[in-house]
Amino acid sequence: MSVSAAPVTHLARPHRPVVVAGTLGELCGPTAGFAELPLRLWWQPQRAFDLSQHTMLLWMYENVLREAIRVDELRNHLDGATLVRVWPELNLPRGVRAAWEARHPRLRRRTAA
Repeated sequence: MSVSAAPVTHLARPHRPVVVAGTLGELCGPTAGFAELPLRLWWQPQRAFDLSQHTMLLWMYENVLREAIRVDELRNHLDGATLVRVWPELNLPRGVRAAWEARHPRLRRRTAA
């Protein structure tokens, strides 16, 4: 009898599976100016992030990666090249980081400069 391992489900938080884009190229969110997250992703009164401010960009990416429940939320708010660039700096739950790095080994190999 053959036993196959069950697929690993990474969680962003209890009972919430991590959503991962199929490719980094499909992430075509804004890269400059101000980006406003919908209330579902960021429930603060001020939802606009100035992407020219590095800490705000990191903060927005961290929240989108943690809170997304649909791939279109990732596509609309993240940029693939930017994600690769800032990946080592993002403060993410282990499950989010593990899920993304499992699907996109290119992220795993990045180290902070």
